Amino acid sequence: MKLYEMLKQARSGLKSFGRPYVIAEAGVNHGGDINIAQRLIDEAKEGGADAVKFQTYKAASLASRDSPAYWDLSQEPTQSQYDLFRKYDKFWKSEFEMLAKHCQKAGIEFMSTPFDMESAQFLSDLMPVFKISSSDLNNKPFIEFLCGFGKPIILSTGASYMWEVERATGWIEAYGLPVALLHCILNYPTDDRNANLAMIPELIDRFPGRWIGYSDHTLPKNMKIMEVATILGARILEKHFTHDKTLVGNDHYHAMDKVDLKRFHRRMENLITLLGSAVRQPFPSEEISRRNARRSLVAARFIPAGRPIVAEDITWKRPGTGIGPDHLDEVIGRSLSRDCREDEILKWNMLE
Repeated sequence: MKLYEMLKQARSGLKSFGRPYVIAEAGVNHGGDINIAQRLIDEAKEGGADAVKFQTYKAASLASRDSPAYWDLSQEPTQSQYDLFRKYDKFWKSEFEMLAKHCQKAGIEFMSTPFDMESAQFLSDLMPVFKISSSDLNNKPFIEFLCGFGKPIILSTGASYMWEVERATGWIEAYGLPVALLHCILNYPTDDRNANLAMIPELIDRFPGRWIGYSDHTLPKNMKIMEVATILGARILEKHFTHDKTLVGNDHYHAMDKVDLKRFHRRMENLITLLGSAVRQPFPSEEISRRNARRSLVAARFIPAGRPIVAEDITWKRPGTGIGPDHLDEVIGRSLSRDCREDEILKWNMLE
């Protein structure tokens, strides 16, 4: 299902589990090279992602010159946000149009997070859904500007209080737009101990009818955290994506690659099978057990025809091929149309 179609549908509880919608967050891991950006698209598709997402910004409109770093400086030594963003802000309208066309050709959905109004305007022509970064969760004028395009919104919730999430959600829903919320921890990378995946079911409870997901910044390792997120109800998964995890700096060091993504999907297929459905009903394979492991009403002693049945006449034993014990009150006081021997299973056609 396309992301736009998915977000337009209201979600009413966890009635069944399914394969999550996976967004490969390429961000600016292209390093300003259009060929690498296209390679990231192709490898995201090969890995099984549903969408590949970039980031669109200009350093001058995003960060002041003295904005300090908030990432792991041992992995990305750039001390200033402005200096880091300036390295990767060369792509603009024409480049993203090329990438959107490449995505269409590759058969994967194109997305890019806008960080200013100008980029939002040309990106709106290229994608049907807007993604808002955790860093803009309190940016009311920008959120309302994006809502003005009338498109569904995916909102990351990193580094926020619940009241801030509720407030931002209210700003979006005032426009009558569908909104999906992604649990997120705004550390690069996020320690496993800080992943706080319990927030996923909490968001599901707090925001019924909305799609809830997870934007993951932990180290990929064996991708187990994304599996757990799915079990807990995340239906949209976003994780940074790279073509080469050995590259130094930026988002490469905590990103997954196509091998990680393939591994995740292999494990996910088995996991989805194990999870099955949350609807309580017997499986066809349980029919033999339902019939033979349950109990029936059984004659505890000889019961003559015509005499009203009393409680002392009845016990209950396996198999469950006769009248069930849940119908005991309907049987007591009725008579049999024929004699019933001791230990015989009672059936409805035996009653007068």
